[in-house]
Order: sequence, then C-alpha cells, then structure tokens
Amino acid sequence: MKIAIVGTGYVGLVSGACFAEMGAMVTCVDIDKNKIDGLHKGVIPIYEPGLKELVDRNVSAGRLCFTTSLEECLNDVEAVFCAVGTPPDDDGSADLTAVKSVARTFGKNINRFNVLVTKSTVPVGTAEVIRGIVREELARRGSDVEFEIASNPEFLKEGAAIKDFMSPDRVVIGVEGERSRKVMERLYRPFLLSNFRVIFMDIPSAEMTKYAANAMLATRISFINDIANLCELTGADVNMVRKGIGSDARIGSKFLYPGCGYGGSCFPKDVKALMHTGLEHGYRMKVIEAVEAVNEEQKNIVGRKLKKALGTLAGKRIAVWGLAFKPETDDMRLAPSLTVIDYILSEGATVCVYDPIAMDECRRRLGDKVEYARDMYEAAVDADAVAMMTEWKVFRLPSWSAIKRVMRGNVIVDGRNIYNAPELAAEGLDYYCIGKK
Repeated sequence: MKIAIVGTGYVGLVSGACFAEMGAMVTCVDIDKNKIDGLHKGVIPIYEPGLKELVDRNVSAGRLCFTTSLEECLNDVEAVFCAVGTPPDDDGSADLTAVKSVARTFGKNINRFNVLVTKSTVPVGTAEVIRGIVREELARRGSDVEFEIASNPEFLKEGAAIKDFMSPDRVVIGVEGERSRKVMERLYRPFLLSNFRVIFMDIPSAEMTKYAANAMLATRISFINDIANLCELTGADVNMVRKGIGSDARIGSKFLYPGCGYGGSCFPKDVKALMHTGLEHGYRMKVIEAVEAVNEEQKNIVGRKLKKALGTLAGKRIAVWGLAFKPETDDMRLAPSLTVIDYILSEGATVCVYDPIAMDECRRRLGDKVEYARDMYEAAVDADAVAMMTEWKVFRLPSWSAIKRVMRGNVIVDGRNIYNAPELAAEGLDYYCIGKK
C-alpha cells in the first residue's frame, strides 16, 4: 500500500517511518528543501530515540523516500496524511494555513479517488473546511474526481514516539464514508492483527478526542500542582498525597507528578485552541481556563523559590540543569526552563546551563544570554544555587559531595521532586522541592 505524509516533524517523520516499518510504501513530503536534502543524506531534523535507525533501515529497504513535491507522488498513493504544524495564533486559535495549503494542492492535482487524512491536531470542524477547499479546487478545473476526508489524530509522546506508534493504547480514526474506512482498515490491519484497539468514529468526534485527551492530561498536571502548593502551606507532603490518591483505581497515578509546570508543543497549544473553540461556539471552558492559569503560574515557582532561598538574585550565579520541556527530547518550546531563565536574568543573576541533548537548541534560542557547561558538574562551579528543571536520567544520582565542593553557595531547588532531602542535608545542602515544606 502506498501513502504520502506531508510534514517531516515529530508526527510526520515518526508516522512515516513506522508505517514503512509495517510494510507500507511511504513518501514523506516537506516544502523545506533543506530538511529533505538532509533526510536524503541521513540527517534527522529532530531528536527522537531510535528514529534515525528506523529511518535508515526503511530507506535502505526502499519503503521510505522523501520529496519536496506532493504533486509528483499524489496519484501513486491511496491516502495523503496531513501532518503539518498548526501553531497557535495570537488569539489562541490553531493556525491552519499549512493544513489549507495541503488541501489546495490535493484538490488541484488528484486524478482518481484518494483519501485526505488529517493527522495534524486541528479544531473540530476543520474537516468541513478542508472538504470545501478541495471541492473548490476541483470545481475550478471542472473535475468530478471523488475523494473522502478522514481524521487520524496522533497520541505520540516525544521521547517515546516510536513505541507509542507501534504499540498504541488506541488508534482513533474518523471517517465520512465506507471507501475511506476501507482504506484506513487496510493501512491499520497490522495493528488489528496485534489486537490493538482501532476505534472508528465520525470525524468531529475524532477531532475532539485529540483535544480532550491532551486537556485531560494537562488538567491532571495542573491539579496536582495546585494540591502541591497547598501542601506546602499546610505542612502536608504532596508525595504522600499523590501515592494516597493514585492508589485509587478510579484515579490512578499517571500525570500526577508535581513540578514546575508543563511545556512543549502540544499541551499549551491544544489547551488554548480548545478554549478558543469553546468561545467560537459561545461557551467558556472554565475548567480548562483554570488549568492554563495554574500552569502559567507554576512555571514561576522555581524562580520564586530561588529568590526566597537566596534573599536576592542580583549578582548571584545560578546553574540550570535541564532545558528541554521533558526528558528524551531537545524540544524547548514553552519549556518551564525558559521562564525560569528569563526570571533569573531579569533579577540580575547570571545563568550557566546544561542539558544532555538540548544545548544546540538553547544556543539557537538564547545565544550568549547564558553560559554553557559541558556537564552538570561544570555548570555548578561557583554557583550560588542549582535549579533542576528536567528529570533526565543523568541528573538522578549526582555526587552531592562533589557538587558541594564546586559550588559557592549551597541551595538546590528541585523543580521535579526527584531528590532525597536527607541525603542532600547530610552534605550541607539546602534543599527545596515542590509541595513539601
């Protein structure tokens, strides 16, 4: 089976490589010529564990190829997946410019039945917009070629995207007709054979499912952070509270880890887009509004703890461990580390950073505003405090005696609650975490 996937970001490239691994013939399309030239040379434009090996293997097998022209491959494929970006506009709505462009190209060039599948995260109702664009382009050239729209939202976690794709909790597919359903059934047959759940539904429900899922996970994060902040004020220990409520089968423990807020390309954008969709329909998403407000405030918590512990940040030197919004990625989009660094710098301190993967991305974003260390220990040299922002494995078991020797001060602010307070206290370090006095 031959398919095309437009967009070679996290969703498009991972999906393309994984579909190829399952035996499909996949053409990945991107208008960025530098990206495509790099992929032809084996250069992967994103960091995702295992992705390069997967891409290389399927390119060598002839199942995966790359081009800048959707027109060239359009009539050789049975389905076109739209996996382009939908960044937030100033009002919080999803920018559908790239999605609409794919639809126009699709409508201008199809000469036989084809399915246009939205894999990008798009608001409810986008399928109708896309359908209208394709029909408009067909009408302009006097064509009556049949087509159908489908929705196949992704639920991939950066850092575990390949595993999530190959062993999914569920695959959600919205279809409008029997022909598109049969195409999608053929494509996902390997998953059906493996007894993974493939859930067919109407397109608006599929579009909403993606937003509802991310909003629910964001809600759990903001909820436990709200509880953590109250725990600090009352003397409770949020780690004990988390275990207590997480043991309830109705609640569970996932996404109930207190910290310095969520970031990345999905949760912040999708929460805003869901609120905007509500307003477009005359409805306020009050719970989701609170989720966003709590998260924005939580991103400041590490900065406030640093200032409280040190009295002032003016003239201080702060080491920041971790820059990516989560481990196993170099993605710094809306990362809490950026909020903390901005705050520290605005208070007159200097910052030295270290991240196992995201250093180049930080240089691209911050340039010479901060200093760059070769490892976590070098970052701590002459530091008055260390702020741990991303729970990479390399940060889990530092030598605290070595850290204490190279630091000028003795303050450790743990934005992810991964350290043991008595262990740090034994080394003469003042430890501050989230949700515990």
